[in-house]
Amino acid sequence: MNMQNLMAQAQKMQKDITKKKEEIDASEFTGKSEWVEITMYGNKKIKSIKISNKESMDKDDIDALEDMLKIAFNDACTQIENEINNKLGMYSQMNGLF
Repeated sequence: MNMQNLMAQAQKMQKDITKKKEEIDASEFTGKSEWVEITMYGNKKIKSIKISNKESMDKDDIDALEDMLKIAFNDACTQIENEINNKLGMYSQMNGLF
């Protein structure tokens, strides 16, 4: 196998990885427990949080709590991504591995 074929295969693989990562990032995933349902995108950002045991809470309190949970979770994910970039940034050219 010559070097040109090897480079072409590596470029094709990189394009495939990028395309699949974009598909995953755009997909939605829903996690459920007894009281909470969280819908997230594949990029680990929260789309929505629903609290189901609402009988004992005021509607405005529930809405505010759902928003605060979403903001806090997304902030934690951003901190994790920043830490990964700080510690593994030199490897970021290896698209799709992290």
